Amino acid sequence: MSKTFFVLNGPNLNMLGRREPGIYGGKTLADIEADCHAFGAENGCAIDFRQSNHEGVLVDWLHEAAYSAAGVAINAGAYTHTSVALHDAIRAIGIPVIELHISNVHAREEFRHKSLIAAAVKGVICGFGPLSYILSLQALKTLTQ
Repeated sequence: MSKTFFVLNGPNLNMLGRREPGIYGGKTLADIEADCHAFGAENGCAIDFRQSNHEGVLVDWLHEAAYSAAGVAINAGAYTHTSVALHDAIRAIGIPVIELHISNVHAREEFRHKSLIAAAVKGVICGFGPLSYILSLQALKTLTQ
């Protein structure tokens, strides 16, 4: 049986391809999802790809991942910088979680420099555009071998 990795996406990521393409590029979230599924097919793992604009839904999905996934890649969007609830959920689930960002958050507005979830995750990948998703999945695959 193959491992399942959750790929969770937070607020406004459903607007990729339309939202600030100079920062986030032209790929849509559906394009990124297809890339993640292709990675899964090539690497013998299942990808469960989801997006919500609601913090509590992301918390629920993290709890679900504790029982259904080998690891989680999460682009929490703006909740990265504000959510103690996501931090606590990540700490509670006991599986590897990788924080990811399309842009280099450290080269952007100062409020984006601080992540409330970073202390709870295994690692952070940012600034590689949509490739950040694949790099996160590669990290999860290595961490769960």
